[in-house]
Amino acid sequence: MPILTWPSKHHTDPQPASLIKDSIVFPGGCGYPNVQSENRLLLGDNLAVMAALLPDYEGRINLIYADPPFFTNRKYSARIGRGEDSRKPEEWVLAEGYHDHWLDLDTYLDFLYQRLQLMYRLLSPNGTLYLHLDWHVDSYARLLLDEIFGHDHLLNEIIWTYHGPSPIRRAFNRKHDTILAYVKGDDYTFNADAVREPYHPSTIQTFKASPKAGFGKIPNLERGKVPEDWWYFPVVARLHNERTGYPTQKPEGLLERIIRASSNKDDLVADFFCGSGTTPVVAARLERKFIASDIMLRAIHTICQRLTASSAESFSFERDACFDLQYADSAKIKVDILPNAVKIETRLPIDYWEIDPAWDGEIFKSAAQAQRPLRSGEISKELKILEPAQVHVKTGRSVCIRLVTVEGEMFQIVR
Repeated sequence: MPILTWPSKHHTDPQPASLIKDSIVFPGGCGYPNVQSENRLLLGDNLAVMAALLPDYEGRINLIYADPPFFTNRKYSARIGRGEDSRKPEEWVLAEGYHDHWLDLDTYLDFLYQRLQLMYRLLSPNGTLYLHLDWHVDSYARLLLDEIFGHDHLLNEIIWTYHGPSPIRRAFNRKHDTILAYVKGDDYTFNADAVREPYHPSTIQTFKASPKAGFGKIPNLERGKVPEDWWYFPVVARLHNERTGYPTQKPEGLLERIIRASSNKDDLVADFFCGSGTTPVVAARLERKFIASDIMLRAIHTICQRLTASSAESFSFERDACFDLQYADSAKIKVDILPNAVKIETRLPIDYWEIDPAWDGEIFKSAAQAQRPLRSGEISKELKILEPAQVHVKTGRSVCIRLVTVEGEMFQIVR
């Protein structure tokens, strides 16, 4: 088989990240359940993060969805405003999202090649990788995956189609992405019945009208069909109930189909370019365990908000030791500790806040959280928890409050 080469192509053994457990998050104000969560959210360069995971997870991850930068050579901003007109981008309130900027194509291929090799090692024998790209580099990526997995382990080349405005005037509008699905072994997971969809009404009518339709083959019209390898899902810009403002967010329907098809309940699903957090949100909803990582702190904050708002599943937050989180104390935040709640007063534009009612000074145990509403409205300034907030009186421990502002500033107050 031919392989793709370039001057700087090489194999490497990356330095593993030194992962520090920062916090454990228990969504829903349920206090401190006596459980050890297998779900992990990781802040760090995913090359070092995956290298750190190898000792415990090599050959154990059932499904990996990878949505890396597309080699667009653009800088993407996050929308942090609320109630804005989507048709007037000049009025949007923006913050830094992430950069998809490269010195050249060789640099990008080095970046992608090293990470795909680690994903292969982490996949279980029945595991599947879905690599999501577009026209910029999907042809190069297919050759890399043929080399790593074997060309005969391509399961599907999936086309995700969507609508939307386009500035292109001298070519056909580019309105699809390519998702390359590769399996590690022959005994891979594929749950056809979990992703069936109804036949088109015209197809049903055709079979009702003529017994010769389908060249004598009559499908099970009630059971439905396995989708073709081209999928239509609206982009998130049209899905107001999902939109977080984080750039290049993918729709939940897209990930739901992938996760249902290529994993089972209690399987482990990973996303090492997690961005807005669609993969862990959908995985938790479908009763899968997850590992999610990103190098951008804003992405981690976005993922925390989505997980605590949509799931009852606890998760740990860990960071590479080289990422030092800077929390400030502020006299602008007034804290009132009540028997079964904590209240704050502040004029700071709070995006997310959480409390540990019995902080041990080491690992922050988030017992209750509040998020700024996605569309409109104010964030709650009072958090109730099932376990009395004044448990710190009995234990001699402190109440710790952490806040993140809309601009990404972080504050920690200990009382």
